[in-house]
Amino acid sequence: MKDEIRKVPFECRACWHVWEEEYLVRQVEGRDGEIWLRGGVQVPPPSAAEICPRCGCHQTVQFPDGYLAHHPELIPRPAEPDSTPLVSPAPRRLPGWRRNRW
Repeated sequence: MKDEIRKVPFECRACWHVWEEEYLVRQVEGRDGEIWLRGGVQVPPPSAAEICPRCGCHQTVQFPDGYLAHHPELIPRPAEPDSTPLVSPAPRRLPGWRRNRW
């Protein structure tokens, strides 16, 4: 048996999320065929019917193998933290102020 790792890129048609799925493909000797594994579990070969991990949509587009390696601008980057300071809408309490002064 010959093992090969393949990364298959997808794009969701609903939310435009782009992601890759990694598969282990085993070429079976003596037979004309392949066994596709993901996480050690046998799965059907990838298709355009994959489910988007972000929105759950079933309408996806499959790109050719290695497509994202040539188009890194499609790979989503982690969001940068917002540097805006957080300000509470509640008024500030004055020193020595207590809630119940009965």
